[in-house]
Amino acid sequence: MTTFPKPSPIFSGLVPAGIKQGVDAVTAATPLTAVKTIQLSHDLTKSIDSVTNINWLDLLIGNRGGSIGEVSVIALLIGGIYLLYKRTISWHIPLSYILTTGFFCTIAHFENPSTTASPVFHLLNGGLFLGAFFMATDYVTSPITKKGMIIFGIGCGFLTVVIRQHGSYPEGVSFAILLMNMIAPLIDKYVRQRKFGG
Repeated sequence: MTTFPKPSPIFSGLVPAGIKQGVDAVTAATPLTAVKTIQLSHDLTKSIDSVTNINWLDLLIGNRGGSIGEVSVIALLIGGIYLLYKRTISWHIPLSYILTTGFFCTIAHFENPSTTASPVFHLLNGGLFLGAFFMATDYVTSPITKKGMIIFGIGCGFLTVVIRQHGSYPEGVSFAILLMNMIAPLIDKYVRQRKFGG
């Protein structure tokens, strides 16, 4: 369940260095897992840059190991934009979630760049876009007010960064969303819309 196959090249003839011809799949740690391994080992001889030095285009198109459905940021963005276009979801949760994650990852990176990956690396890896567009926007478990949705997205982003940086698990998206789902009724209680005529 935690062994992720690295995608094979799209075009035949492009074989990664060190891989023999005829190999169907190669498994490797996800980029977030590799970063977490370095952080937990406290090994100063290993550099975060050696793990996070991945081409941004590879991260965008999904040419890396990861859970199914979370690797292609471009495909997730297209799906999310379609949901926004059809008004199935609103922009409040996804935008506040992604911006908050980027903001706190930037602070963490500037505080200690030797042990913390760049904000772009954190934004393009893991299940952030999957969670922001498809999981956190669930009607039943997210707030119903616009202000509540923004608070919900900010909470999800903050908890995602805290779990990624200080937890023992490399990914924090699903845990952050579940924790904020428990708080959603309280958010709706304290961020009420004014009654019509009141």
